[in-house]
Amino acid sequence: MPAAPDFPPAPDAVRPVRALISLSDKSGLVEVAQALNDLGVELVSTGGTRASIEKAGLPVRDVADLTGFPEMMDGRVKTLHPVVHGGLLGVRNAPAHAEAMDQHSIGPIDIAWIDLYPFESTVESGAGFEACIENIDIGGPAMIRSAAKNHGHVAVCVDRDAMDQVIAALTADGATSLNLRKQLAARAFARTAAYDAAVSGWFAAQVEDAAPLRKSIAGTLAQTLRYGENPHQTGAFYRTADRRPGVANARQLQGKELGYNNIADADAACELVAEFAEPACVIVKHANPCGVAVGADLSSAYQRALACDAVSAFGGVVAVNRPLTESDARLITDIFTEVVIAPGADDAAMAVFAAKKNLRLLLTDGLPDPMQAGSVFRSVAGGFLVQSRDLARITPADLTIVTKRQPSDAEVRDMLFAFTVAKHVKSNAIVYAKDGQTAGIGAGQMNRRDSARIAAIRAREAGEAQGLPSLAEGSACASEAFFPFADGLLEAVAAGATSVIQPGGSIRDAEVIAAADDKGIAMAFTGARVFRH
Repeated sequence: MPAAPDFPPAPDAVRPVRALISLSDKSGLVEVAQALNDLGVELVSTGGTRASIEKAGLPVRDVADLTGFPEMMDGRVKTLHPVVHGGLLGVRNAPAHAEAMDQHSIGPIDIAWIDLYPFESTVESGAGFEACIENIDIGGPAMIRSAAKNHGHVAVCVDRDAMDQVIAALTADGATSLNLRKQLAARAFARTAAYDAAVSGWFAAQVEDAAPLRKSIAGTLAQTLRYGENPHQTGAFYRTADRRPGVANARQLQGKELGYNNIADADAACELVAEFAEPACVIVKHANPCGVAVGADLSSAYQRALACDAVSAFGGVVAVNRPLTESDARLITDIFTEVVIAPGADDAAMAVFAAKKNLRLLLTDGLPDPMQAGSVFRSVAGGFLVQSRDLARITPADLTIVTKRQPSDAEVRDMLFAFTVAKHVKSNAIVYAKDGQTAGIGAGQMNRRDSARIAAIRAREAGEAQGLPSLAEGSACASEAFFPFADGLLEAVAAGATSVIQPGGSIRDAEVIAAADDKGIAMAFTGARVFRH
């Protein structure tokens, strides 16, 4: 480990003489270059950036004038030179550094505005391997890190916002402060870390390494939250490079700022509603669906979903898988709803929602693909877990009927619908469903029997609210994991279920099958467990 050198304290105010600019995205370049020139700062640049500054009629020096070497190897080598990095890394008030800079004719670089080759967008565009490799920046990160390390003397900028802060400081005071340079350095190191994370993650995927020795997660701040899960916790929302349609990439048209729980619930609702091909509605409360239904149209689907558990739906999140119309909006706004998330909405629908100023309306311009591979992360003390996204999708061909009674076609449809919902319910999960509508949902219990009982209570109460018997009468019961004993299945039968779908695989499967045969119900095994913790 290198010992910390005994440098003099960094100056609070640095009056810049020279700025190095090297950009892939040249938005705002001329305005910034003009401002720096007006402030008496010499401009040094490379390639296309230098050409753009020259075209604007502003004085600029080519980096090659400083280094004495032209750009070479298709631009791969241009700034990797002692004159550049010495100008960035030299500690101005350290005698040995000052002597070396003078001896080797190294001029100080006081401002560095550098972005990076567009690696992330190149990958996102679907470019081939070689194109992605060529868009891995080498010189840019090296200069950013050099400038950030020497923040005592250098202001490093990795985006236009940072550059605007520097210009504002120079306009007001003629100098950058040490505090500002520290803030910019922290931002710069975060940018290079995120860039390296993108490159390493992409490369691991290219060599099909699902569990690389080191794994990084990078995000860009989307929103500082008022608080986290509870008011005494801090919270922030970050976007990753993943452009998957959903809450992270949605447009918020109205309403209060999203909170931590709103974001989590909206994500859960959007991911579930995307599972269905028919017009569908999902209502989520505290990360669990409380009502799910399909219908001939969204209005029908919403009414059926609401009927499953109108009590829990109050203050919930509504997700749909079709653009919203005025009639849909009027139904949804009949009760208090925190968030509505949809792939779109027409003008009339947006006008209806606008009358509910606190309701957050999110438009995703698409739906997440339930079969798109990806990773899911979860933090634990001292680390984090990574797993692939749950892509389980059960079809009639996947079912093994294990009982004497065969299910009807309608029961098979109900079983598959219920199992799809159960995949998105916190374990232990039991879901009763009939005719494309959940009848009762039991979530997050420590034993499966209690989940079956709670789901039955919800189904009975929903029926009573409509002047009907329990909605679970004649329903299919889905369990996201096997029944370890027959008791959970018997609770489902008592609730009115006539068919059951479960993964199977318990050492007591024979006992559970025998109980199903004794009660005359049909039961199918999926062979796939869909736990959600």
